[in-house]
Amino acid sequence: MANKPRPGAVRKSKKGPTTGTGGHGRKALEGKGPTPKAEDRPYHKAYRAKQLSERSAAKHQGGQRGPAARRGKSAGEMVTGRNSVVEALRAGVPAKALHVAVRIEMDDRVKESLKIAAERGIPVLESHKPELDRMTDDAVHQGLALQIPPYEYQDALELAEETMAKFKKGYINNAPLFVALDGITDPRNLGAIIRSASAFSGHGVVVPERRSVGMTASAWKTSAGAAVRVPVAKANNLTNTLKAFQQLGIFVLGLDGEGDVSLPDLSLATEPVCLVVGSEGKGLSRLVRENCDQIVSIPIDSAMESLNASMAVGISLYEISRQRAR
Repeated sequence: MANKPRPGAVRKSKKGPTTGTGGHGRKALEGKGPTPKAEDRPYHKAYRAKQLSERSAAKHQGGQRGPAARRGKSAGEMVTGRNSVVEALRAGVPAKALHVAVRIEMDDRVKESLKIAAERGIPVLESHKPELDRMTDDAVHQGLALQIPPYEYQDALELAEETMAKFKKGYINNAPLFVALDGITDPRNLGAIIRSASAFSGHGVVVPERRSVGMTASAWKTSAGAAVRVPVAKANNLTNTLKAFQQLGIFVLGLDGEGDVSLPDLSLATEPVCLVVGSEGKGLSRLVRENCDQIVSIPIDSAMESLNASMAVGISLYEISRQRAR
């Protein structure tokens, strides 16, 4: 009797001829083109450096682009570091969220930040360190970051028109009083000016759209909450805006050490007024100076060269308030 073949020992027949692809697989053999640059490869460190560079450039462009809207928005920001975050929360800076690192090491600053956030109803979000690094552009955050919403600016001319209309109808007793900033870039000066405007019944602060300070967390902190009461408005072109103010019946007064009118002799204090203050170094720009109704100087000791912009505004607003109270 013939032996049965062992399982698996059967030799299979050779593979017969197969049908070709007809050229459909030709692309699989083609090259993938030149090797991408290092900065275009997501897995390469040069790609990360390029992303950070573009993000930084976008952050420092400043100002709005495109047609002016009734309410424009500045870029939001992240306040980083335990000291900065707790100080911002103490000052009542508006916030969208408090980001806390997972398994953060607790100290008094973190505990107080969490307490204030809970009292104000600010969402507290846990984030891993890589995510916090990404959100803060690799800034030193110490496991704590406060997300500030973009500030909503009013349009300067619309604010002036609304305020003048309320004044003429008797809805407000004091004559409209505005402060315009010409070339000031320090947010602490802006915050201090807002605080002075609030203290002396100011109706608004005007900042140019370009080459000017905006409402940052530092400005909010310096204002000590006054930014909630005094609106900050943007002007597309400060010179044209001041001309429009004059057409509404608002007198434009420039502050300068070489002014032709001394502050105690100011006769327009009881009228609708817009004070314009320039930067500490350059002062008022030429076009702004030429379009002021008066250039006002503050009498100071000859040993001093100039006053800080926020100090000059505070002194001037006090004098205007004093004359209006007579």
